[in-house]
Amino acid sequence: MSQRKRSKGLGGSQFSTQMTDGEDDSIPTQVQRQSQDQVNQKVSELVQFLLVKDQKKIPIKRADMLKNIIREYRNAYSEIVKRADRTLQEVFGLQLVEIDTKRHIYILINNLPRAEGQHLCRGKEKEKMGLLLVILSFIFMKGNSVKDSALWEFLHLLRVYPGKQHSIFGDVRKLVTEEFVRQKYLETTPIPLTDPPEFKFQWGPRAEKETSKKDVLNFVAKMQGKDPAFWASQFSEAEASQANT
Repeated sequence: MSQRKRSKGLGGSQFSTQMTDGEDDSIPTQVQRQSQDQVNQKVSELVQFLLVKDQKKIPIKRADMLKNIIREYRNAYSEIVKRADRTLQEVFGLQLVEIDTKRHIYILINNLPRAEGQHLCRGKEKEKMGLLLVILSFIFMKGNSVKDSALWEFLHLLRVYPGKQHSIFGDVRKLVTEEFVRQKYLETTPIPLTDPPEFKFQWGPRAEKETSKKDVLNFVAKMQGKDPAFWASQFSEAEASQANT
């Protein structure tokens, strides 16, 4: 049998040594004897699984993908995920991004060109995402970190009251401290030695992926009718952040 140069993939070298004469060399090494049709089916199932998770913007664990979709095809995990990600990008304009390399947690981010002011707004969640953009802007303009009491006071000025049910946002305190945090748009850090306990808000990894400091500063400038360079410190930080991406 003629020797062919094989690509390095999942179990590539081990698979090569297990090949016997008469087998079809055209089978990708990543799938190790498993039918291409079956792998294609797993790719399709994974795409659907990720899209369902994205509807609620729930971070996706590798363990859940393995348990619920990949199952006995775990030796083809990399191939299946890579192809699912390519499908998401080409068909839906979404990209699978790993935000926690230790615990292997992923999110889907919008990979399509976006109009100014719409970086976080999609579909029925537009109103909530609009509030989130305002919160992210407030955090950035205040030095990338704000105490919870400062955020509640700011929202109060916008007639959004954390202690009251809002006609659009529902329970605002729960939306901000639970939903936005669970979706990885915001992060909270306890402030030591505070009684009653206080904490501070910062941008979460999803916010870092889906928007940028430059976008947020442009949003603030547009709302206030000023040039972004008016805020020298934030402008410099936004430019530096953009240069590093």
